[in-house]
Amino acid sequence: MIDRRMLLAGGLAWVSVGRALAVERVLDIAYVNAVVWTGDPQNPRSDAIGLVGKQIVAVGAAAVKAATGRATRVIDLKGAFVTPGFIDNHTHFMLGSATLSQPDLLSATSIDDFAARLGKAAAARPGKWIFGGSWDEQRLGGQLPTRGWIDAATGDTPVAIPRTDLHMYLLNSAALKRAGITRDTPDIAGGVIVRDVRGEPTGILKDNAKTLVERVFPVPTMAEREATMRDGIAHGLRRGFTQVHTPEPFDWTTYETARSLRGKGETGLRFYCFVPLRDWEKMAAIVAAEGRGDEWVRWGGVKALADGSLGSRTAVFREPYSDAPDQRGVRVTSLSDLTAFVTGADKAGLHVTTHAIGDLANDDVLDMYAAVTRANGARDRRFRVEHAQHLSAAAIPRFAAQKVIASVQPFHAIDDGRWAVERIGAERLRGTYAFRALIDSGATVTFGSDWPVGPLDAMEGIYAAVTRETIDGKNPAGWLPDQKTTVEQALTAYTVHNAYAGFQDDTLGRIRPGYTADLTVIDANLLTAPVDAIKSASVLRTIVGGQERFAQ
Repeated sequence: MIDRRMLLAGGLAWVSVGRALAVERVLDIAYVNAVVWTGDPQNPRSDAIGLVGKQIVAVGAAAVKAATGRATRVIDLKGAFVTPGFIDNHTHFMLGSATLSQPDLLSATSIDDFAARLGKAAAARPGKWIFGGSWDEQRLGGQLPTRGWIDAATGDTPVAIPRTDLHMYLLNSAALKRAGITRDTPDIAGGVIVRDVRGEPTGILKDNAKTLVERVFPVPTMAEREATMRDGIAHGLRRGFTQVHTPEPFDWTTYETARSLRGKGETGLRFYCFVPLRDWEKMAAIVAAEGRGDEWVRWGGVKALADGSLGSRTAVFREPYSDAPDQRGVRVTSLSDLTAFVTGADKAGLHVTTHAIGDLANDDVLDMYAAVTRANGARDRRFRVEHAQHLSAAAIPRFAAQKVIASVQPFHAIDDGRWAVERIGAERLRGTYAFRALIDSGATVTFGSDWPVGPLDAMEGIYAAVTRETIDGKNPAGWLPDQKTTVEQALTAYTVHNAYAGFQDDTLGRIRPGYTADLTVIDANLLTAPVDAIKSASVLRTIVGGQERFAQ
């Protein structure tokens, strides 16, 4: 028998037997006097957490006290609420990070105010491109903006600013000129150049048409990109996030920048990077040669777009749009290409996710996933659908049956809920943002933001999921209230299920001995606080890998 005193004298940290850890060295850190939601069904509530290095080794006051010694740093959380570290399932991280230094356009109260804010930005940096913030025509009267709104204010400074859903750009005349877009420029597959009655471009480019201007955007240096990402990392940590997923359908910028930062040390925030599905062979070669990264920056996922967005009327539906009877949406990727790419990527062992908004797009993706599974054989593939926004009644049970993850963003529901009925009518709303129906069906539902489409803020997301009160305040009882979740379901979606959606459920997403110490500390008990208090709750500490990366 091994003498325990000899183990202690030799400095052994712990002895592991299966999942249980018997602490054999005093704790490095003890968080005590806490209200802990663990995400662990075997031990759902606790009051203390003990760490050795980056790992949780003790949970509960008795276990923590028994392992506390003179060298232990004891931190009294004074009743603060602790959860597993928040994970965001869907961010456009580089774009979101860049918007932190761009003008705020969403809060503009009129067209004149909107133009003035852009004019101020143009005056501050004449001649240099303005790429944000984002806009929402529903907050400015409902009509799509045109270059005529902003030309006088911005002059020769090129402007290419995204709609809040990222599926449209508004360009001024200077940007159209630099991109060479004229009345003679043809539309491209999967995209639309909006034109006026004379056939002239209005300044609006939808979906794949955005590439016509993106090709002339200035390319930032890696140093500039790293600085931008650092700003975003600090922003995410302040809001309690310990990891973000970055499903990018068009470029490798986030992947490349995160890898570059990782080469210089820990990134502070964890990244799970997805790259465009069309480039699956390139990613498969990287995985074969280099693996899938480490605990800070991981890759091996690919993402595609099946359709566009509801706000842009490019989401693909079976029936026409109620407010545009000649439109049913745009297939951003043809179904044949999508099927071929997914088949190849899945066969290569990559993790596949697909953006789908409209009911037909979601049905097509579920059908395609089923066909690919049959063709490539059974394995733990964890297919995902990003947004899963408008579902037919028949589609909802298919997520659980096919083990497809519904990667949804609650803030979209309280944003789109102001006007969605105008686009598709009341009947199709029955399967819109159907969070509770998906959960009740047994599906794995994960939560995130789609930042910068929605705010990188888990409290906003939880509030949206639990109340479904639209941001205009006109649905105080909830928009489609039967789809509200509980707070605990929302917490699970941000932690346990997001860890599963990133193949990390054996190390992250729960507060359990043996798991990595990624923790979020909040100033309000979200499980017992009045619902209205959730949105105003503040993050006190963000702990990633056992280290406090943010503290108030």
